[in-house]
Amino acid sequence: MLMRHTPKEIPERKALTVNPAKTCQPIGAMYASLGIHGCLPHSHGSQGCYAYHRSCLTRHYKEPVLAATSSFTEGASVFGGQANLLQAINNIFTVYDPAVIAVHTTCLSETIGDDIPQIFAKAENEGKIPDGKYVLHANTPSYVGTHVTGFANMTKAMVDYFATANGHKEKCVNLIPGWVEPSDMKEIKRIAFEMGVKSILFPDTENVLNGPQTGKFTMYPKGGVTIDQLKKTGSSRGTIALGRLASGPAAKALDAKCKVPCEILDLPIGLKATDRFVDALRKMAGVTVPDSLNLERGQMLDIITDMQAYLYHKKVALVGDPDQLEALTEFLIDIDMLPVHIITGTRDKKFEQRIQELTADLPCKVNVKSGYGADMFHFHQLIKNEPVDLMFGNTYVKYISRDEDIPFIRFGFPIMDRIGHSYFPTVGYQGGMRLLEKILDALMDRQDRDSSEIEFDLVM
Repeated sequence: MLMRHTPKEIPERKALTVNPAKTCQPIGAMYASLGIHGCLPHSHGSQGCYAYHRSCLTRHYKEPVLAATSSFTEGASVFGGQANLLQAINNIFTVYDPAVIAVHTTCLSETIGDDIPQIFAKAENEGKIPDGKYVLHANTPSYVGTHVTGFANMTKAMVDYFATANGHKEKCVNLIPGWVEPSDMKEIKRIAFEMGVKSILFPDTENVLNGPQTGKFTMYPKGGVTIDQLKKTGSSRGTIALGRLASGPAAKALDAKCKVPCEILDLPIGLKATDRFVDALRKMAGVTVPDSLNLERGQMLDIITDMQAYLYHKKVALVGDPDQLEALTEFLIDIDMLPVHIITGTRDKKFEQRIQELTADLPCKVNVKSGYGADMFHFHQLIKNEPVDLMFGNTYVKYISRDEDIPFIRFGFPIMDRIGHSYFPTVGYQGGMRLLEKILDALMDRQDRDSSEIEFDLVM
């Protein structure tokens, strides 16, 4: 593999990225759009961009991801994409009949400077948007931010376009899940249901990108948050946003627009983060924590206690998105592991500060980096200089895993060579137990593989 030639020496890089640990904004916006019921995402740009966004999501979820495009050619590239988008809106509502079209921009349309709200107004004046149908948009140029930014921008757009206050507060809590899997969204809703809390989760890709095989084609699956629910978010008693970067902007926008108070938490990955989520939900809804959740928490603690000897001071390297890595780092420290290399392609100084705070008491040096120069190449160099016992990351980490002969757990986006992430959660107490299982399987399988015949034990 070419990665075997990665040098150990680490020069300072400011304007060069090698094997980026991120992807572009429109992919995040398209994923968020799919969390609206009856929505057809629309990429306002060229066909090549749209094809990449669809294929990346399709490979990750193993589900057909449907979307539309403005199909820019040379003419649109020079004179703007208004005519293309107007025709696209008319064609989509006429032929495909979605409930809503979610438009996200691309590098080309952003460079041109297309005014999407003005184009929407023109489409409405010309009768191209039927009664009872909706459009929304988010500005998502690929040359700024990452897929996390795109997800956050489209989620905020749901608030900007639809949230309205009805004058009094309903007994309902808004849940903004952040960039997590459909299985995680299902688990977040289950926890709220177990606590007897009425909730609106948006976006919601459960039963959209992890639906059943029925033998029949359904263009718009049953899942997703409805437009009526999005409108009601402005009258909820409060909002819990999970993930500072992916969910925070929408929660703050809802507070500013409709005076819905918000609490921004870490993703509920691991024991402490899940405890904080459950406690915040308890306080906001005025309920008690049921025995069923206390049981799950106790089971998770039991696993940690029983298997602590296999986890203690194992070194770990992590690469992924800031929201996930902050929660995962805290969890690994709680189970006595040592996260020593932590890399994200999303530029965020607050991420670096948070990781430094979390790892301040570890008995080892911790390398943390975000943004420029924080890529898979740098990640590999760190591991060459200080090998680890375990790695977390997306599918691209498999090359480093093979070259360095280090166990690897697939975590984050994209995962294109395995299944399971769409169906089995990693959030909540149940998700934490699954993560523990994956960690212990990786470490104990490696111990079995490397042990001598004398050390090869039946009971571990």
